[in-house]
Amino acid sequence: MAMVSWRWGTVLSGLLSIVPFVTAQTAPSTSNPSPRPLTPPTQPSQQGSGLEEAHRLLQQGKYDDAVALLTSMQSQHPGMKGLSHELGAAYYKKSDYSNAITNLKKAQEEAPDDNEAVQLLGLSYYLAGRPAEAIPALEKVQTWYPSANVDAAYILGVCYIQTKDYPAARGAFAKMFGVPADSAASYVVTARMLLRQDFAPIAEEYAKKAVEIDPRLPLAHSLLGEIYLYKSRLQEAIEEFQKELELNPADATVYYKLADAYSRVQRFEEAERLLQRSIWLDATSTGPYILLGKVLEKKGETALAVRALQRALAMDPNNPIPHHLLGQAYRELGQAEDADRELKLSEQLQNRQNAKP
Repeated sequence: MAMVSWRWGTVLSGLLSIVPFVTAQTAPSTSNPSPRPLTPPTQPSQQGSGLEEAHRLLQQGKYDDAVALLTSMQSQHPGMKGLSHELGAAYYKKSDYSNAITNLKKAQEEAPDDNEAVQLLGLSYYLAGRPAEAIPALEKVQTWYPSANVDAAYILGVCYIQTKDYPAARGAFAKMFGVPADSAASYVVTARMLLRQDFAPIAEEYAKKAVEIDPRLPLAHSLLGEIYLYKSRLQEAIEEFQKELELNPADATVYYKLADAYSRVQRFEEAERLLQRSIWLDATSTGPYILLGKVLEKKGETALAVRALQRALAMDPNNPIPHHLLGQAYRELGQAEDADRELKLSEQLQNRQNAKP
């Protein structure tokens, strides 16, 4: 069977997470009514049409109906070739990973060369929160496609992190990004992944190792600065961001992060100057405008803070943070009606975000 591919969606939960899915999966249909109950096929030709119907239901996002049809077929035809695979794939698309694992393991026992079942089994273990069991299957995927299967390399690397096998994680990410496993680049990439997975102590160790191997590696000092900022080790963060700017004076993001560190130690003049540079280099990001609004308000330049925050909202009107800060600024300016409007809107947007799964 042909290998499936995945694409990714990003979910913010302190740090970002990624959930892969099978390419054939489509958005659930909300306009079409549920199909009438289907009579399970009893003849070989009917079995084939039953599988075709199950595939059609899956493509329409009607996962429960597809699973019910396949389960009925399995009960009437327990020896039907490939049915465990089909049912395991259906459960996978339904995000029922426990049942997917049960059926995909059976599919692998029935057909040891079923590579797709191995791949989906590894993914199902990973998504079920069982990374140690996911690793053997995902390692097999890597041997089949050692250079092309980037998504599998990422998931495998995350599984290694979650099981605290950090050298193996570095090897997986090095393969993913096409760099030598013992290079400074592999350490800095792995440090970034570790930080995303909230393994800050090991991320710091790996970022330091990257700098030790190559002190002039782009973004290595910046990553260390982020880690120190995350840990509120502000002076160390400032030093690392300054080192990064010596190597790369045209990076708007580093100016912004250094300004953030300066604002936290109440060095507002330096923070404002750095934010202006960040905006000159990249006027498309809302972060510097929001932070500039905070800094200007701290400096007592509330009218200018309002302008910066309005600019941020023009770029991202559904962000609750600048609405809240703008409400505070309006209150300081004595514009009570405007303040109430912005604070209320900020609360509504925040509640809407919190309500999302």
